[in-house]
Amino acid sequence: MNRYLGELKLIAEAKTGFPKGITKITDRVYFMLGYGGSTATLIEGQESCVLIDTLNGREAAEEALAELRQFTAKPIKTIIFTHYHHFDHTAGAGVFAAEGCEIIARTPAYPQYTRSELLKDIAAIRGARQFGVGLTPEEVISVGIGPMNELNSTKAILKPTRWFSEDRLTLNLDGIEVHLVGAPGETDDQLFVWLPQFKVLCSGDNYYHSWPNLYAIRGGQYRDISQWVSSLDAMLAYDAEHLLPGHTRAISGKEAVRENLTNYRDAIQYILEETLKGMNKGMTIAQLVDTVKLPEKWAVLPNLQEYYGTVAWTVRSIYTGYLGWFDGNPTKLGSLPVRIKAEKTLAIMGGAEKVYAAAKQAIEHEDEQWGVELCDILLDAGEKVAESKALKAEGLLHLGRMQVSANARHYYLACAKELLGQSGPAKLAGAAMDMAKRNEG
Repeated sequence: MNRYLGELKLIAEAKTGFPKGITKITDRVYFMLGYGGSTATLIEGQESCVLIDTLNGREAAEEALAELRQFTAKPIKTIIFTHYHHFDHTAGAGVFAAEGCEIIARTPAYPQYTRSELLKDIAAIRGARQFGVGLTPEEVISVGIGPMNELNSTKAILKPTRWFSEDRLTLNLDGIEVHLVGAPGETDDQLFVWLPQFKVLCSGDNYYHSWPNLYAIRGGQYRDISQWVSSLDAMLAYDAEHLLPGHTRAISGKEAVRENLTNYRDAIQYILEETLKGMNKGMTIAQLVDTVKLPEKWAVLPNLQEYYGTVAWTVRSIYTGYLGWFDGNPTKLGSLPVRIKAEKTLAIMGGAEKVYAAAKQAIEHEDEQWGVELCDILLDAGEKVAESKALKAEGLLHLGRMQVSANARHYYLACAKELLGQSGPAKLAGAAMDMAKRNEG
C-alpha cells in the first residue's frame, strides 16, 4: 500500500474539486468558483447587481469580473460579506464595487478577543505554517477547499458601510428579496443568505465540501460547535434548491441540498455529543481522540473527507472549549521544568545515544510519530540537537505527505523546513506580515 495515500487524495481533489469558471445557477444568479480559495455569488437586479463575498484578492477578482461581464454589464451596487474578518472573502471588494456601493456585514454575536495584537508575531508564524508560506507549489498542492493563490495576491479590501446585529434582516435590493440570517459557526459574525425568488441559499463557511475547520491549527477563538450545528439547522429550515458554499462546488437539486446539509449537520453533532459524553465519564483528550471516530455511514461521504479540518482536531477543541486545559488528573496540576523532565526521561531510557538510535530506527521503519516524539525528548534535554533536528525534520516530511488535510500537510512540511534551516520563524513572520499589509489595501 502507498503510505502517501493522503497526498494522492489531496492531489485528486485539487484536480477535480474546484474547476475555474462562472456557472449560471438559475436565472440572474451566477456562481464564481476556482479563481482562488473562496467563491463569490452575483445576483442580477433590475438596474444593478448584488455580490455575495468578493474572492481572496485583486488578481482573482479582476479575472472573475472580466469573465462576469460576458453575462451582465450592470454595476455592482451592493456587496454582502458572509463574514468580514477572513480576507479570502473580502479582498476583492475594491475591484468589484461600483461607485457608491453599499457593503453589508453582521456584527459579531460574541465579543472578540481583546489585546490579540500582543499575539501578532506568533499568529503570523502559525498562520504562515498552516497556509504553506515558503513551500513550493508541488508541496502545497491546494488549500484543501480551493486552489492556492493567496500567497502572492494583493488585497483590495473595503470596510463595510452598513453593519447589522439582528438575527434576521430582510432587504429589497433593486428588486431582489434578500434574507440575511445570523449563523455563528466558523466565525461569530457569520451569516447565510437566502434568496427566495431563486430558491438559492449561500452558506458562507458553515458548509463546504470537506470536514470543516472546527478548529484552526493556527490558533484562534473557540469556534462554538454547538452554535454551528444550530446554524446548519437554520439552513435546513429553508426549501433550498441550490446551495452555494463559501468554498468548493455548488450543489443543485432540492434532495441533494437537503441530503448534504443533513449529513453534515448530523456528523458534526455526533462528534460533539460523543465527545461530551466521553468527557462526562472522565476521559482524557488522548483517550477521546482514540475512541471518538466518525461512523462509516458518514466517513465515506465525499463532502465529509478531511481536506481541511479533521475529526481529531475537533475532539481536542471541544474538550478544551468546554473543560479547559486540566484533564482532572491531580498529577497535571503541577509539572517538572521541561528540561529536567526530559533529562530524567533520557536517564531511565538509557541515555541520549540510545534514544537517538531508537528514534532513527522508528523513522526508518515508518513509525514516524514515535520517532518525532523521541526527538522532542532529546531536544527538550538539549542533547544531540543538530542530529535530532535533522531526524525530526525527516519524520515530519513523511508525516506531512501522509495527510489528507491541506492545513496539516502545510504545517508539517513548513516546520520540517524550519528545522533544516531552509526557512525560519523570522522569515515566516515576515512573509505573513507582508500578506497582512497587502490585506489592508
